[in-house]
Amino acid sequence: MLTHPQIDPVALQLGPLAIHWYGLTYLAAFGLFLFLGLQRLQHPSFAKLKGEAAWQRKDVEDVLFLGVLGVVLGGRVGYCLFYKPGYYLSHPLEIFAVWQGGMSFHGGMLGVFAAMAWFAYSRRKPWLQVTDFIAPCVPTGLAAGRVGNFINGELWGRLAEPSLPWGMVFPGSGTPLPRHPSQLYQFALEGVLLFVLLWLYARAPRKTGQVSAVFLMGYGLMRFTAEFFREPDAHLGLLSLGMSMGQWLCVPMVLGGVALWVWATRKVR
Repeated sequence: MLTHPQIDPVALQLGPLAIHWYGLTYLAAFGLFLFLGLQRLQHPSFAKLKGEAAWQRKDVEDVLFLGVLGVVLGGRVGYCLFYKPGYYLSHPLEIFAVWQGGMSFHGGMLGVFAAMAWFAYSRRKPWLQVTDFIAPCVPTGLAAGRVGNFINGELWGRLAEPSLPWGMVFPGSGTPLPRHPSQLYQFALEGVLLFVLLWLYARAPRKTGQVSAVFLMGYGLMRFTAEFFREPDAHLGLLSLGMSMGQWLCVPMVLGGVALWVWATRKVR
């Protein structure tokens, strides 16, 4: 049985300025996106585009900027709507208190979709072409975020069997019993594994929409699986059919991904 190392969330203190590990993981996520986005320009589906349809480095930088806005705004609004709608309806000003924590991946994803829709409209590019471009570059950012969760000792897993070699006690959970380090499960599944599979899939020429569809299906299935080991939100618990809110939010992702892949595959072009 292991014990969470209780890492100081502040990585570096410079006078009144505190640099948190979680902020550094966000920077790492953005840096990885920029690096992978530039590599993505060389993939056949985008390298073949010429003239006004071609993708440039500036497009990658603009997508990153808009994506950051979508993640932050969508993630916060999504958390308020999906997880604590009653509370924030009664305390609307606290929606802006982002320093108190509370972000939703599914809300962030919707925010990114909206941001990419604006980018596609402003650059006269097909929206699904834009989402196909960014999809393989996203999982490494998710992996970085899960590292931040682990460092902060938050979003721990459900109780584990005492015999589990990597079972871990999280002091913040209020119990000395071992739990699944679900942050690391999500790091491995929706971060590393999803990146490898999606990057390899996207390297070959694909029909518009197929890469986006595989991302939706892949993330939805991996997050759904990881949720079996992650402690549900205390104020929600398990919902209908014994599933968590995270799992219920993954259901439309997977179904939407299947529908999109079938539609994209049947297209002539």
